Amino acid sequence: MRGADNQQQMMFSYISPEARVPKNHPLRPILDMTNKALKELSPLFKEMYSKVGRPSIAPEKLLRSLLLQIFYSIRSERMLAEQLDYNLLFRWFVGLSMDDPIWDHSTFSKNRDRILNTDMAIEFLKLVCKQAEDASLLSDEHFTVDGTLIEAWASLKSFRPKDTDSSGKTDGGRNPKVDFHKEKRCNDTHRSTTDPESRLFKKGKGKEAKLSYMGHVLMENRNGLVVDTRLTKATGTAEREAALSMVENVPGQHQVTLGADKNYDTKNFVKELRELKTTPHVAQKQYSAIDGRTTRHEGYKTSQKIRKRVEEVFGWMKTVGGIRKARHRGEEKVDCLFTFAAAAFNLVRMRNLGLAAPT
Repeated sequence: MRGADNQQQMMFSYISPEARVPKNHPLRPILDMTNKALKELSPLFKEMYSKVGRPSIAPEKLLRSLLLQIFYSIRSERMLAEQLDYNLLFRWFVGLSMDDPIWDHSTFSKNRDRILNTDMAIEFLKLVCKQAEDASLLSDEHFTVDGTLIEAWASLKSFRPKDTDSSGKTDGGRNPKVDFHKEKRCNDTHRSTTDPESRLFKKGKGKEAKLSYMGHVLMENRNGLVVDTRLTKATGTAEREAALSMVENVPGQHQVTLGADKNYDTKNFVKELRELKTTPHVAQKQYSAIDGRTTRHEGYKTSQKIRKRVEEVFGWMKTVGGIRKARHRGEEKVDCLFTFAAAAFNLVRMRNLGLAAPT
């Protein structure tokens, strides 16, 4: 029998979002781990907000919304607010009921900046890693480090001389044509008027130069989880400087190993690593700073195999996490976004490993 095509909407619904989401949905274990970390951040939230005044967006809901933005590659707060309005799964993950009003995208952006201008992302990443450590998923001896370029939210047309307001000839208009012909541009004499903290940088010979930042991760080698991050200005030595900074923060006084690519094979870097009780398992150049005393061991060969998994981290963060091109301007905000993306990668990876906090 053919069913009736009724267009009348029901006035009331007695089914909650919790009942609508399947018990085996992949976001359920991620939400459990997220809520466990947010519960431990509650004392920090109390210090951030005033005890008087009009209530703002709950920071727990704000952080869960930011995670959704990363998981589902949502490019703007306007699109996120639209999804929260009609997407039942998003409402359930954030903690909104069917009738709760959705924040205006501008209100969300202002409250988001409160989070991005603090160390909240770092603390959240630490708590996520603590859950992995409690489940024996982290290695405390073997690590890998690498860096990647993050394109800044700024056009090359904004890269102008520091001592003038404009550069080159333009034809006017909203998107003017700028002539850079025969003009020598470098970071010493020029800077972006859109994002002054970004730097003009190219990855290698034959590559185009872009206004960029450089993101760095320290990955443990047991399950490929990110245990620390850094975001720096894009320079030729930034990768090695960030690596030393992250290795210094590895807890304990025991000997550890650090896998890395050929860019880290320099005499000074290897020397400083050894002073930090770290064995440099870096890929060798033609004239390498390490010799057979290091490369003869099976551990070196293992590190060289596993270190390539760090590219999976960057691949996920760029294709899914939205860090290929930064959504914000300024080193502090881009750093926070980069760290949140690393924490989101860990949550997905831990979910795949079968870890979920008890409900």
